Amino acid sequence: MSLFSLKGKTAVITGGGSGIGKAIASRFAARGAIVYVLDFNNEEGERSVEEIRGNEGRAEFHRCDVSKQEEVKQVITTIAKAGPINILVNNAGVAHVGNVENTTEEDMDRLYQVNSKGVYNCLFAVIPYMKNNGGGCIINMASIASVVGLADRFAYSMSKGAALTMTYSIAKDYLDFGIRCNSISPARIHTPFVDGFIAKNYPGKESEMFEKLSQSQPIGRMGTTEEVANLALYLCSDEASFVTGTNFPIDGGYIKLNG
Repeated sequence: MSLFSLKGKTAVITGGGSGIGKAIASRFAARGAIVYVLDFNNEEGERSVEEIRGNEGRAEFHRCDVSKQEEVKQVITTIAKAGPINILVNNAGVAHVGNVENTTEEDMDRLYQVNSKGVYNCLFAVIPYMKNNGGGCIINMASIASVVGLADRFAYSMSKGAALTMTYSIAKDYLDFGIRCNSISPARIHTPFVDGFIAKNYPGKESEMFEKLSQSQPIGRMGTTEEVANLALYLCSDEASFVTGTNFPIDGGYIKLNG
């Protein structure tokens, strides 16, 4: 339990009800953290917490729309009253497919509100507590779309680029307060969202499209949520105490080997 242990630490994970966020919440709880799952979806958030508790982990669910600052502040204040917040994982996000011509103003606003402003809202609420507690660790979930051009990901790339650059700013501004901040940039990770996207857009061709999307990573497959969770665990553990202000691609070689 000593290596990569989070025993005694409190972790706030947004979007912790499904996909990557759920895997991170589960892994952190298994390593001893008290996990607070924040999610917009009540059913998924409660299920995530129930599964953690079923594995003898400690977790609580708070419904939270990260795009609304007052709502975020209220939830974080409630959590902070129970004890110091040591870890924040800004994972909540939404997707959009389209280039600039078929991205509406509503699309842009929605992506900004959740993927960019949502990160800001959580940082704004949590950092004062981390300063008072003598430090902490933050992960912002970015994307390979933050650093390379992807077809038909105009609004998504914009929003995840903001998450990446906010990472650098936070790491620089709060270094002297003992706050570390890094970002993780996944390529395509196999989540329920991917399965739903394929089923909706390619009915009858699910297997064919799954294989095609898998092969878009040079390594020949999609990543797993558990692999992302393992990276997040390292970055939030004391073993990574010398690591801050860095973006970590987890992409099967996509950024460096595609092209």
